[in-house]
Amino acid sequence: MVEWTDFERATIKTIFSKMVYQEVGPAAIQRCLIVYPWTQRYFGKFGPLVSPTAIKANEMLAKHGVTVLRGLDRAVKNMDNIKAEYAELSVLHSESLHVDPDNFRLLSDCLTIELAARMGKDFTAEVQAAFQKFLAVVVSALGRQYH
Repeated sequence: MVEWTDFERATIKTIFSKMVYQEVGPAAIQRCLIVYPWTQRYFGKFGPLVSPTAIKANEMLAKHGVTVLRGLDRAVKNMDNIKAEYAELSVLHSESLHVDPDNFRLLSDCLTIELAARMGKDFTAEVQAAFQKFLAVVVSALGRQYH
């Protein structure tokens, strides 16, 4: 079980309460697919993703970015039991979608970059530490089925 400080809990809740999902979610997933092009293989049904322009224009991909952030809401609301909260998603991504679990970490890194760009000077080292701790717990929970 993860121990959360009051600062970490408050920081995570504040970040998600202020985040514009329709901007940050698509930007994070687009960044991930552009920077790490091998991650595109999981989105074959989303149409051609042959260039950064095509990736940025893909509405299905943008919608999935919002879905990912809405999925993170579950972790925010259940910070003391993220592994149990994500048990079914872990099985889905492992057994049905066959997603390489390292891709969760890559996407979380891209999400951190997008958030930092939007928060600017408010994205202090302490805020980053809390956010990355939260994402590390989520990544671990999503990868649990693989272990």
